[in-house]
Amino acid sequence: MQKKTWILNFSVFFLHIFTSSRALDVSQYGAIGDGVTDDSQAFLKAWEAVCIGTGDGQLIVPAGMTFVLQPLKFQGSCKSTPIVVQILGNMVASSRGNWEGDKDQWILFSDIEGLVVEGNGVINGQGSSWWEHKGSSRPTALKFKSCNNLRLSGLTHVDSAKAHIHINNCNGVSISNLRINAPESSPNTDGIDVAASSNVIIQDCVIATGDDCIAINSGTSNIRVSGIDCGPGHGISIGSLGKDGETASVEDICVQNCNFRGTTNGARIKTWPGGSGYARRITFSGITLDNVENPIIIDQHYNNGGSEKNTDDKSSAVEVSKVVYSNFVGTSKSEYGVDFRCSAAVPCTEIFMKDVRIETPSSGSGQVAQGQCFNVRGVSTLAVPGLECLALSTDMLSSAELPEQTCMLPQPSVQPSTRPMQDPFWFDRLCI
Repeated sequence: MQKKTWILNFSVFFLHIFTSSRALDVSQYGAIGDGVTDDSQAFLKAWEAVCIGTGDGQLIVPAGMTFVLQPLKFQGSCKSTPIVVQILGNMVASSRGNWEGDKDQWILFSDIEGLVVEGNGVINGQGSSWWEHKGSSRPTALKFKSCNNLRLSGLTHVDSAKAHIHINNCNGVSISNLRINAPESSPNTDGIDVAASSNVIIQDCVIATGDDCIAINSGTSNIRVSGIDCGPGHGISIGSLGKDGETASVEDICVQNCNFRGTTNGARIKTWPGGSGYARRITFSGITLDNVENPIIIDQHYNNGGSEKNTDDKSSAVEVSKVVYSNFVGTSKSEYGVDFRCSAAVPCTEIFMKDVRIETPSSGSGQVAQGQCFNVRGVSTLAVPGLECLALSTDMLSSAELPEQTCMLPQPSVQPSTRPMQDPFWFDRLCI
């Protein structure tokens, strides 16, 4: 009898070890995945299990199935670290008419250390039922809040009601190999928004939306963006900053080797009159332009989609300084390839342009685009169009006031460093 009991107990122990080492599947917790049934509760039960340590820290959304979901909050902290969520099937938001609960976001991951969200599945925000209601609250599709050492890769994101992905208050983020799609006419459907976060890498993504492909907002530092194919959309934007008198801070930003195709803007910095703070140590390098309406633009008069030409609404502004534009080539849809509209009260300073050639595509003549600037101070060399507001220099790089023009970015498999930039001097390797 004792021997049989020992064998039975050993078998139970072995079974426990075997089952606890396997990934969890949402269908184990009741998810149907037929594209009709609401699977929200099954997803929450599966998350609770993986968060408390059941399984091996892996949660699978299986391929070949479509899961209809109401707003979900996946909350930490979790016993399992890291947690890997593999999305292989389709996750579809409930339509506006059937929406229940929070309209700020659809899927929220919060306070989770070492989270990995990856796979070849689709996250569909069902945004078309929301877009015509422009004045009402609309949900961001996927939001990460206070998730340090986060990795997001491989997924396809379509038709969010508002922004597709929002990163907030995160340190150490790697985003790679995403496809983000929404109609050009869809309102405020940013691809990736980053706010109050540091040490973020975004690379090798194809983004086509109705708003900014990537927006870098206040409280951000040490952001590296590379290999983005953007268009249609509003380009890659720093801001908007300073709305409603906000004190903004953005610094140490590197955007490299990106393509803009038919976008409203290319490299844009936008701030509201009346704000304060700074946007500084920013480099745009290795940029290709194809029929872009505003290839290079700084707009310190941004307000509700309209911009003042050269007047100030307020006596204060977010200070824009130490900005580098290098190795730009391509065509402008408008006559202005470079458009700097800065504040008389707080001018843009230390603006540098090198190896820039922007043409207009009219009649295939290769006509050089024009440039205009208000309240700007800086230096340019080998830049077309030239700007009278920028002093000419034959050798900018010898001045030791320009950062290196090459951003050395790690591969997606390498976790971003959580060490903040220690060197306060912007010319010592901004893009590393």
